[in-house]
Amino acid sequence: MVLLTMFLTKYALIDSQITTISLSYFDFSLLSTSVLLIAIGGYLINDVFDIKTDVVNKPNKVYIDQILSFKKAIHLSILLSIIGLLLGIYLSIITNSHYLIGVFLFSIFSLFFYSFYLKKRILLGNILVSILCGSTILLTYFFHLKAATYSLFFKASLYHTILGYAFFAFLTTLIREIIKDIEDVDGDVHIKATTLPIVIGRKRTSKVAFLFSCILLVFLFLSILSFRTNYLFFGYGILFVMIPFVYFMSKLWFSESKKDFSKLSVLLKIIMLLGIISMLLFKIEAPIVK
Repeated sequence: MVLLTMFLTKYALIDSQITTISLSYFDFSLLSTSVLLIAIGGYLINDVFDIKTDVVNKPNKVYIDQILSFKKAIHLSILLSIIGLLLGIYLSIITNSHYLIGVFLFSIFSLFFYSFYLKKRILLGNILVSILCGSTILLTYFFHLKAATYSLFFKASLYHTILGYAFFAFLTTLIREIIKDIEDVDGDVHIKATTLPIVIGRKRTSKVAFLFSCILLVFLFLSILSFRTNYLFFGYGILFVMIPFVYFMSKLWFSESKKDFSKLSVLLKIIMLLGIISMLLFKIEAPIVK
């Protein structure tokens, strides 16, 4: 999902708005590889710290100490993160975007901090993961700023569109992370975590997820409404994003079992994918700015 999001952000959204090539194919491959390596490193270290909970929540999907030893998993996670960081630093220097080095550093340290501490704390880990997910869209955009030369009108327009997609990615991820906490409550109790469903209960937590869903629904409604004169954008938004999300919310309100929330997690991931794929419409419809 991360690579697809970055790819569509560049080649469908940004490149449909500007003609100046501000990030070459090679540079973009460095960026995407860097982000992917850091993400894999984060997943690995998370699996290391999640062994006890995974044994309870998903015993058939525990890979640490079975396919990969505990020590090797840690070493591989550190190695991938360092390589990803070095690629990010190199790209930031050659594109004269030195300030973006901090993004790579923050991502690595926050993923490690998330794995051994924040994930067990009420909402903090959920928010962090959501920020990192939305930041991949912003990161792709900011690496294009230095060499891009296009009108202020379209610069503002593109920036607002980028922010919209980043906010969409942030909220959908946040809702999904909360739902996953509800799924994993049994394992989290085992390690004495203080996630939201443990503190306030599954039912109340589902209502918190529903509240965030209401915020996202309003955002989707206003975003789709802004394209009401463009039948392609408007129709896609209604049919493939709004209607599925309303259906998701209706199921969320009545969900109770772990199986229910597991299905909701998959459904929301599909909705997120459909939302990100809508970037392709800009490639079809949007004017190119010289």
